[in-house]
Amino acid sequence: MSLLIKNATILTMESDEPEFLVANLGIQGNRIVFIGDVPDNFKAVTEIDGTDKVILPGLINSHSHIAMSLLRHYADDLPFWTWLNDRIMPLEHKLTGADIYAGSMLSIAEMIRSGITTFADMYFFVDEIAQAVKETGIRANLSRGLVFNIPEDIEKLDESVELFYKWNNAADGRIKIDIGPHAPYTCGPDYLKKISKIAKDLDIGVHIHISESRREVEEIYSLYKKSPVEYVRDCGIFENRTYAAHCVKVTDDDIKILANNNVSVMNNPGSNLKFGNGFAPVSKMLDAGINISLGTDGPASNNNLNMFEEINLTALVNKAADHSPTSVPAYTALKMATINGAKALGIDNEVGTVTVGKKADLIIIDMNKPHFYPKLNIVSSLIYSAQASDVCSVICDGRLLMRDRQLLTLDEVKVCENADVAAKKMINSK
Repeated sequence: MSLLIKNATILTMESDEPEFLVANLGIQGNRIVFIGDVPDNFKAVTEIDGTDKVILPGLINSHSHIAMSLLRHYADDLPFWTWLNDRIMPLEHKLTGADIYAGSMLSIAEMIRSGITTFADMYFFVDEIAQAVKETGIRANLSRGLVFNIPEDIEKLDESVELFYKWNNAADGRIKIDIGPHAPYTCGPDYLKKISKIAKDLDIGVHIHISESRREVEEIYSLYKKSPVEYVRDCGIFENRTYAAHCVKVTDDDIKILANNNVSVMNNPGSNLKFGNGFAPVSKMLDAGINISLGTDGPASNNNLNMFEEINLTALVNKAADHSPTSVPAYTALKMATINGAKALGIDNEVGTVTVGKKADLIIIDMNKPHFYPKLNIVSSLIYSAQASDVCSVICDGRLLMRDRQLLTLDEVKVCENADVAAKKMINSK
């Protein structure tokens, strides 16, 4: 298709400092083909008036477990380990492929509505998640969550390889398959070494949780006399492109290791706050040159998939934690949700900025609302005032997924009803 957005303010995210263009933007197929004057030979099938609107790269949710939307509001206000072991995991054992599909569709609807065009996910029944991605037009890096408790768990490695050959670059390249060892405390050394070898052989990324809680750090140290970061490094995981969620309880030495091994860190402020796990030392990691992106975590631990909330929290929480109002400026937080996320997922050559030649993953924000006035600083208004509901249109891979707040690639009412039925059936069966 060909699409023209006229007279919009474009925040490109290409530079270290905010760069705005007031221009037209043209899309042909799945690529941005021009920014500026409309070429004489460009014939748009669809036109969008960009007056009083801002175009951004689509937001990237670099850490999630989207099917956990079925468990949203089920186990709130509990300690992390009680929440995980006593409430969540027993229900997860009951989930079927149909449940995972229903939860995935629900979360994708929510993500599109809030301006997310790409997400990274670690869970199971990945075929069903991939099918939901394929149908709805969103972009995703998917990985099968891997834990090793019983000998049969070794078969999950074969499942991860099979997923790669079945789904990697499927849906016109929108689906990427990575590999997902859950965490240091659920994966032993031999298992992690096997995972590292698979990642090398397939040339894929590794999606893992590291140092999320104090208890995790204490357990790993008692077993291996190492921090979780040191343990994962020594198992060879960092020899691959690695994106690590949380990294809340990390030392200065851990930060050096992450930086020296080009590990991307996915900050999840909402989830970490809710569980009382603390604040990741974001400023220290940025100063060390670590690429930091943002994620919502699963909607059972965060309760929403709202990246504008995560951007806002990142800019606010670190100011309080560092006792410095200059910690994590607004534009830095926005980079974490766009180009930094693309770098973490290994797709920054295709998405993450508004650039001619890149894939057209874009969101349009309606700035003609009271909370955006007076219009003195657009970046500040996007981080400190904007809401997910301000996203009016979403484009992924050149395709309109939402226009004027109307979802175009799924039946929202049906999706919500199906998820509600699936969740209540599962919870009532316990």
